[in-house]
Amino acid sequence: MNTGSGRIVSYRRGGLVFDVRDEGPIDGVPVVLLHGFPQDWRSWDALAPLLHARGYRTLAPNQRGCSPGARPRSRWAYRRAELTADVVELIEQADLGPVHLVGHDWGAAVAWNLAAERPDLVRTLSALSVPHPAAFARAVLTSSQIVKSWYMFAFQVPWLPERLLASGDAVRRQLLRSGMSVEVADRDLAPMREQGRARGALNWYRAMLFSTPGHTAARVRVPTLHVWSDGDTALGAKGAALTGRYVAGPYRLETLRGVSHWIPDEAPEQLDALLAPHLQRA
Repeated sequence: MNTGSGRIVSYRRGGLVFDVRDEGPIDGVPVVLLHGFPQDWRSWDALAPLLHARGYRTLAPNQRGCSPGARPRSRWAYRRAELTADVVELIEQADLGPVHLVGHDWGAAVAWNLAAERPDLVRTLSALSVPHPAAFARAVLTSSQIVKSWYMFAFQVPWLPERLLASGDAVRRQLLRSGMSVEVADRDLAPMREQGRARGALNWYRAMLFSTPGHTAARVRVPTLHVWSDGDTALGAKGAALTGRYVAGPYRLETLRGVSHWIPDEAPEQLDALLAPHLQRA
């Protein structure tokens, strides 16, 4: 839905309503920002103004499970094809494509898929923290990544993870150990008390078993920047090192030293400095 000013505040797909934060110069080249778990569009609060100052317009949707009008209960509804199609619909309804696509955590996983499947909609891809899905799968089999990914298996347990997310205490301690600040942890966990919010967030993990391989190994051909941080407790160096094999277009890997998994919140200025030349490529 467009406002009178031309801003997009929401859009619909398949009976679901997704909220969108549309900011920056209205005539700026669009940058679509995709958040990860357990976050929402506020994870871009520190980076977005820096992009606006460079003349870019940002569109940050609250993805499936986060927007109050887009919280289906079934884990089947969160399989990879649906998550990718949600963002395709945003770009097509906004009629602003092709866009610069920036994703963090689960948002990066969606961004990898979209760039591989619909390169016509993507000017550049910037994937933060999460490597190409085929590189991640290979890292799980050949490194300690499977140990780092223990929580993915824990989230398959019914109802208990929802309770832990909603109560906040145990998850909050884990997030703080991962490098997230107290302020950001409190910000991101507060919405988990909303009806269906915790379940929606967890269903991204629970639907992994129902997602067909599809384009998992497909090479990405648009200009790609992958940013990994060496303080990431969830994602090791192996996946980042392997990712270049799955990018056929111009590719750059950058490592942020001393930064945790939560790159957009923790190191927005460093990230902006890396994005600046990359976004100018197309």
